[in-house]
Amino acid sequence: METGDGMMMKTARPGRRVLWIFLGGMLLLVLLGASLVPGMVARRMNPVVGRPLPALTAETRRIHASLMVADLHGDVLLWDRDLLERSASGHIDVPRMREGRVGIQAFTAVTKTPKKMNIESNSGDSDNVTLLAVLQGWPVGTWGSLAERALHQAGKLHATEVRGEGALVVLETRSDLEDFLAARAGDPDVVAGFLGIEGTHALEGDLANVDRLFGAGYRMFGLTHFFDNAVGGSAHGVEKGGLTAFGAAVLARMDELGILVDLAHASPPLMDDALARATRPVVVSHGGVKGTCDNRRNVSDAHLRAIAATGGVMGVGLWATALCGETPADWARAVRHAVEVMGVDHVALGSDWDGAVRAIVDAAGTAHLVQALLDEGFAADDIVKIMGGNVVRVLGEVLPTGG
Repeated sequence: METGDGMMMKTARPGRRVLWIFLGGMLLLVLLGASLVPGMVARRMNPVVGRPLPALTAETRRIHASLMVADLHGDVLLWDRDLLERSASGHIDVPRMREGRVGIQAFTAVTKTPKKMNIESNSGDSDNVTLLAVLQGWPVGTWGSLAERALHQAGKLHATEVRGEGALVVLETRSDLEDFLAARAGDPDVVAGFLGIEGTHALEGDLANVDRLFGAGYRMFGLTHFFDNAVGGSAHGVEKGGLTAFGAAVLARMDELGILVDLAHASPPLMDDALARATRPVVVSHGGVKGTCDNRRNVSDAHLRAIAATGGVMGVGLWATALCGETPADWARAVRHAVEVMGVDHVALGSDWDGAVRAIVDAAGTAHLVQALLDEGFAADDIVKIMGGNVVRVLGEVLPTGG
C-alpha cells in the first residue's frame, strides 16, 4: 500500500507540474490580452483618415488662433487612455485639444453596443462593451450594469480633473461655464469638458437613475443609440417607434434638472415627440444631414428646422457615414446645407471622436476645418459661431444655474 501510494505520488507529480504550467500560461495569456487587446482594438477602430491636407493659409491660422472650439461628441472615456498625456492613437487628449484650440469637449459615455452594428436595424440582444469592460479591468459591478458603466466613465473624467490640477475642468453648472470662460480668456491652455450619455438604456428602466447620473455630473442625454430602448425608438432599431410613457417621464425630469436633450440616433417619430415637448434648446450631438448625405443615420431638413426652432444646434460629424465623404470640404459642404436650412446660429461641430470612426481630423487638426469653412465662403464671425460659439450659448441656456 505504502509502496503503491508512493509510486502513485511519484507518477502524479510531473502531471501536476504540467497542469500548473498550462494554467500559468493561460493566466499569462489572459493578462496579456487584458493589457494589449483593448489598446489594439482602440487603435484599429479610431484612426485618422491620414490623407494629406492642404497647407494652412495665413488667414486660416489667424482665425484659428482666436477661436475657442467646442465639440459636442467624443467617446474617449470608453477607452483606457490617460487624457492628460498625448497619445499616438485615437482622437482626443488634452495636449491635442490645446493644439486644436478645443476649449470645450463633450465626453460621452457608451454603455452598450450591439454586435454586427449597422445603421439599418439592430436589436438590443447582444453587447460588445461587456468584454471590453472585463479586459480593461473595469470594476466588477460594470460587467452587468449599464448604469454602473456610465458612473465608472464619469468617475474617470472627474479623476482626470483632480490629477490635472486645473488643466481640465468639468462643467456642471452655468457658474462653472462662466468661471471657465473667464479663466480661458487669461490662459488658452485651460480646457473643459462636460458629460453626456449615448443612449438612455443606461438608465436601466429606472427613473431614479436620471437623478443618479445627474449627480455624477451628466448634463446631456442621448435618448437612444443603435437599438430601441425603454425611452423610445432608435433610427437603427427594430421598431423605430416614438416616445414611450417612461420616456415622457424621463424627458420631464431632464427638463427639471437642466439636462440637455440629444436626438442623435433617434428615430424620426421619437424626434417628433421629443421636439413637441421641448421647452429648452435641443441638440443632435453628432450626425449628418440628408441634404448632402441621405441615409438613415442623418437628419432631414424638417427636423433641422424643428431643432433650430427650439434654439438648439446640429453637430455635424467628421466621418464618412455622416458626410458621404472623408475630407474637410465634405464636412464644410454639410455645414453649408445645415446653415442654409437652420441659420448660422444653429450649427456646430459634433465630431464623434474616439467613437469607433475613421475621423477626418483629430482634436489637433481643427484648423483644417476652419480652412474648409473659409473655402466654402463663410465669414470669420460665422466660423466663430460654428466652431464653438453656438455650443457655448446652448450650454449657457440649459445648464443648471449652480452657485
